[in-house]
Amino acid sequence: MRPILMKGHERPLTFLKYNRDGDLLFSCAKDHTPTVWFADNGERLGTYRGHNGAVWTCDVSRDSMRLITGSADQTVKLWNVETGAQLYSFNFDSPARSVDFSVGDKLAVITTDPFMELTSAIHVKRIARDPSQQTAESALVIKGPQGRINRAIWGPLNRTIISAGEDAIVRIWDSETGKLLKESDKETGHKKTVTSLSKAVDGSHFVTGSLDKSAKLWDSRTLTLIKTYLTERPVNAVTMSPLLDHVVLGGGQDASHVTTTDHRAGKFEAKFYDKILQEEIGGVKGHFGPINALAFNPDGKSFSSGGEDGYVRLHHFDPDYFNVKI
Repeated sequence: MRPILMKGHERPLTFLKYNRDGDLLFSCAKDHTPTVWFADNGERLGTYRGHNGAVWTCDVSRDSMRLITGSADQTVKLWNVETGAQLYSFNFDSPARSVDFSVGDKLAVITTDPFMELTSAIHVKRIARDPSQQTAESALVIKGPQGRINRAIWGPLNRTIISAGEDAIVRIWDSETGKLLKESDKETGHKKTVTSLSKAVDGSHFVTGSLDKSAKLWDSRTLTLIKTYLTERPVNAVTMSPLLDHVVLGGGQDASHVTTTDHRAGKFEAKFYDKILQEEIGGVKGHFGPINALAFNPDGKSFSSGGEDGYVRLHHFDPDYFNVKI
C-alpha cells in the first residue's frame, strides 16, 4: 500500500472530509485555505480563499455543491464547491470549531469556542437553497457545557445533536428545543478532553476519541457505551470503515511534547482496531508528527490522514486488507 503524499498546506492539518460520492477530498488546516483534491490520485483541484484564521472544520453537502467551513477568524463560510466562490459568511463573537450539515442539508450545526467572557455554544442555522436568501439568525442556540465543544453532529433523523469536548462528557440534545436529553456517565465515559467524534454511515452509532488514550463506541439514540479501544497515546482523530468492522485511531503527543520522544522517521501511525473484538489489527505509519485528522472514503477502499507535519497521506488499500483474519 503506497500512500500518495499530498502537499498543499503550509501548516498542520485540522480536518478531512470526503464528499458522498467519494471522488473529492476536502482538507482544512491552520493556513487559512481549505483545499479540495481528487480522491483517487491526490491531485489538487483548488482552494477556497477568504478566511483569515486557522480553519478548524468543514462539511460538504450531499450533492457536493456547497462547502461549509468554520474558522478561528470567528466566521463560518458557505462556498460554491465548483467555482470556489464565497456564497455567505456567518459572523460570530468567538472562533468556530465544528460544523455539520443535517441530513437534507437544510440545517447546519455550528459550535463556537469560549472567548473572553463568552461561554462555548452550539448554534443551529437554517441553510437556504438559494444563497441570496441566506440569513444569519440562529434557529437554536444551546449553551451549558464548560470549556470548548470540540465537535457537534446530528443524531438520527436530525432529531438530536450529539456534542463532546473539553469536559469529557458526551451529550445528546433535542434539536428542536435545545433540551439536554442524555449525558455520558462519568464512570464509564472519557476521563479527558474528547478531541473527535465520528458517526457510522447509518448513524446508529458513533465513536469518540480522547486525550485519555482511548476511543469509545456509543449508541446514537441511547448513549449506551458499546466498546472501548485502548491505545498508548492521546487520540486526536477517529473514524470508522463504512465497509468492514474497523475503527481507525490517529494521534500522538501534543506538538509541544514531541521533542521529548525519539523522532524516528514517520513514527506516528494510524492504528486499525477490530470494531467488535476491540483488538488492534494493524497500523499505517508515515507521518512526521501527530495525526490530527482521519477520514474514510465512503466506498471503504481508501482512507486519508492529515498530520501536524502539513501533509495529507492518501492510502488505497491492497486487496489483502479486505480479508484480514484476526
